[in-house]
Amino acid sequence: MSKKTYSKLVKNQELTGDVIDLTYEGLGVVKVDDFPVFIVNSLPGERIKFAITRVLNSYAFGRVLGIIKESPDRVRADHPEMIASGIAPLVNLSYPAQLEFKRKQIRQLFHKVGIDDLEILPTLGMKNPTHYRNKTVVPVKFQAGKLVTGFYRRGSHKLVPIEDYYLNDPKIDVVVGIARDVLNDFHISAYNEISREGIVRYLMVRHGYHSGQTMLAVVATKKHLPHEKEIIKEINQRIPDLTSFLLNYNPKQTNVQLGLDNRVLSGQQVIHDTLLGLDFEIGINSFYQVNPQTTAVLYTKAAELAGLKSNQLVIDAYSGIGTIGLSIARQVRKVIGVEVVVPAVEDAKKNMLANRIENAEYIAADAAEQFIKWADAGVKPDVVFVDPPRKGLTSDLIQSLGVMAPLKFVYISCNPATLARDAVLIKEQGYRISKAVLPIDQFPQTMHVESITVFEKE
Repeated sequence: MSKKTYSKLVKNQELTGDVIDLTYEGLGVVKVDDFPVFIVNSLPGERIKFAITRVLNSYAFGRVLGIIKESPDRVRADHPEMIASGIAPLVNLSYPAQLEFKRKQIRQLFHKVGIDDLEILPTLGMKNPTHYRNKTVVPVKFQAGKLVTGFYRRGSHKLVPIEDYYLNDPKIDVVVGIARDVLNDFHISAYNEISREGIVRYLMVRHGYHSGQTMLAVVATKKHLPHEKEIIKEINQRIPDLTSFLLNYNPKQTNVQLGLDNRVLSGQQVIHDTLLGLDFEIGINSFYQVNPQTTAVLYTKAAELAGLKSNQLVIDAYSGIGTIGLSIARQVRKVIGVEVVVPAVEDAKKNMLANRIENAEYIAADAAEQFIKWADAGVKPDVVFVDPPRKGLTSDLIQSLGVMAPLKFVYISCNPATLARDAVLIKEQGYRISKAVLPIDQFPQTMHVESITVFEKE
C-alpha cells in the first residue's frame, strides 16, 4: 500500500462505500483505493456512509453513519450491545446467511492452501440459534457507583452492562444477575487492572442442559470473601436450586480467567449432565462443549463418518473429560485418550467408571509428545480422533500420525484456518480427504464454526 493512498484517510473523515466482505471478527470490509476499512455493523452487499475512527499502517477502522442500500440478509435484532461488545457479531445477519457464510469461510481457507478438490457440505445449524450456551465467564467491574457485569466494548476497557446475554441459557443470566447484586449489597470490591486492587474478577456459571444442575463460581484475588458466611446464605436463599457454589482463587496478573485453586462454599464440587446417554461429571476447570445440543450432533456425525467397527483400536487426542472417547467406546474394541490437563484426565477416568465403560484408558500427557512415543513403540491404531485447540496440530504430531498410519484420521476442528493448514501436512503423510467437510454451527451468532474432516490412508 502506497503512502499516498494511506495519507488520504484521516480520523473523522466521512466517506461512502460498498461492503464487500466480513472479517473473522464480524467486521464489514470496505475498500478505499484498495485500502481496507473495517466497520462494525455493516454487511456484505450494503452501501453505507461511514466515518473513519482510526488509521493504521495497513488498514483503518470506521463506524456506520447511515445505510444507503441495505443487505436483504440484514435482520433487526434488538441487541446492539451484542455487536458493540463483539459477543454476537452476526446477530444482525439472518441465520440462513450465517450458515452459508461459515460454509464459504471454510471453502476460502482451503482454497488459500491450494486444496480445491473437495466438497464443503451445507452447515448444520440449530432450530433455535439463541440461548444455547451452558457456560459463561463474565467480568465484573465497578462502574457508576456499583458492580456491573457485562462484556468489554470492542477495543476498549469500558464494560458494556448486559442483563440478557442472548447466547446463554436463561438460567445462567438469572444467576449472574443475582450473584452480582448480592456481592454489591455486601460492598464487595471489583478488581481493578490498573491499581491491581479489589477482589472480584469474574463470575462463572455452568448449567446442565439435561440435568438442570447449576454451578456458580466467584473468581477472586483473595482466598476468602469479606462477609463470606452472609453471602453464602443470601446466595442460597435467592438461588435455592443451586447445586455448586465455589470460590476460585486467581491472583495472577494474566489473561487466564480461572485459577486452579477452588474451594466449595456450599453444595457440591461438581455438577453432572448427560450427553448421548452418558453421565458426565463437570468441574469448574473441566473442558465441556458449551453447546450441548449441537455437541451431540457433532459426536454422532463424527462417529458415523469414521465408519467405526467393533474390532478397532481408537486413539482420542485432546480427550478432555472423555466426551468423545466414551461416546464411541461401545462401538469399538478399545479407546485410548490423551490429554495434557491432569484434572481433565482424572474426570475422564471418573466418567468412565460412572458409565461402566471398561474398554477405555486415559493418559495425562501432551498429545504431540505422546504420539511420538506411540509411533516409536509401534502402536497401530485403526482410527484416530483429534479435537485440538484453536492453534491446531503440531508438525510432530502429524509426522507421528504418518508413522502409526491409522486407516482413518477424524479431525474435529474449531478453527478452519488451522484445519486447512494442517490438511496440507496430513496429505503429505499419505492421506486424502475421503469425505466432504461437514461444518456444524456450534456457536450461532458468532464467527466461529466447527467442522468434521475425515482423512483416509491412500
